[in-house]
Amino acid sequence: MSDITVKPVSSAGEKTAFLRLPERLYADDPNWVCPLRIERRDFFDPRKNPFFDEADVQLFLAYRGGDIVGRISGHTYPAHNRVHNEQVGFFGFFDCENDYAIAEALLNSAAEWIRAKGMTTMRGPANFTTNHEVGLLVEGFDQPPVVMMTYNPRYYPEFMERFGLTKAMDLYAWETDADNPPPERVARLIERIRTRTRAQIRPINLSRFQEDVARVKSIYDRAWAPNWGFVPMSDREFAHTAKDMKQIVDPEIVLFADVDGETVGFSLALPDINQALIRLNGKLFPFGLLKLLWMTKIKKSIDGVRIILMGILPEYQKRGIDYLLYHETFERGVKRGYRRGEMSWILENNDEQRARNTGASPLQDLPDLRQAADVESLVRENAQGSGTSVPFPCLPRCPIDHGHIGAGAPKKR
Repeated sequence: MSDITVKPVSSAGEKTAFLRLPERLYADDPNWVCPLRIERRDFFDPRKNPFFDEADVQLFLAYRGGDIVGRISGHTYPAHNRVHNEQVGFFGFFDCENDYAIAEALLNSAAEWIRAKGMTTMRGPANFTTNHEVGLLVEGFDQPPVVMMTYNPRYYPEFMERFGLTKAMDLYAWETDADNPPPERVARLIERIRTRTRAQIRPINLSRFQEDVARVKSIYDRAWAPNWGFVPMSDREFAHTAKDMKQIVDPEIVLFADVDGETVGFSLALPDINQALIRLNGKLFPFGLLKLLWMTKIKKSIDGVRIILMGILPEYQKRGIDYLLYHETFERGVKRGYRRGEMSWILENNDEQRARNTGASPLQDLPDLRQAADVESLVRENAQGSGTSVPFPCLPRCPIDHGHIGAGAPKKR
């Protein structure tokens, strides 16, 4: 009989334990980046994070004796199910010691909760949606994650597969560096595109920040509408996210494409703040804030960026404007002192973007999403110990990074 007990988080103290558990589990992993405690606290606060306006979230902790040995969340997000006409519940924030019994107990608890909410499919890890951090790292464990990318121990993918979760989608990341500029033929192509499209590339105007944010949301919602897993944010959530990002944004690498006075595309690149956070151990006080200011403002030790988001209005797609944005980001980034960049993540079914040859190379498999297509069977069969396996989503890193998300119907091992 298992000595693992999983309990829902119901007190402030348990919530704090949920948030801080990774600090112990990853204490000896030099590549793990501890998030700022104050940021995590606010992210999980329904009074401060507009995601909770509609979502239903339950956190769980796993115990062995009196010790906390794992955590997981279960959540439903009606906006996703309306957009995609699905009955999907999600799990996320999965962490546990290297013991499959803990993982099994946690995943079963999330699945039972999701089933009780009337959902028929479980998908994850999703922390909380594709607008946040998603996926399970399956390759690329030899380096720290960049800003807003996932990281996990090597044993997590095995635990997910053993539980019966299968890939729903691969996610890829690509990297480039200042020593490997785009080939000359790409530079010539860029000039032809610039002439043909009449597109002008400009940086964000921080003095008119709200106006440019509104442009980003309008383009984002239209450009990403066909994408797997995309759910448009509410106006309140988008404004909240933009406000948070403004604190670390470098305006010279947040770019817009204008054609004949109309903004038709944008590219959002962020400095890799993880290069600073990895040294702070989650604490801003008493000395963390000084360290952060030193590394980001004084010493300027952040030399990496992540192109986190790009969107082109549908009627202007397939004209090469995305090439202009990529190229301009590279040129401006090098001038700003950045030496390397990651483009992530890119869906496995986005063949056009994956085929781009702008000097970037795949990094490694990063996150993948896993999914269980039949939650009721998943819960029943795992409880009976029948070995039934169920499809599930997770995320990996690709040639820079690559990940995947799983889906499917239950199958016998």
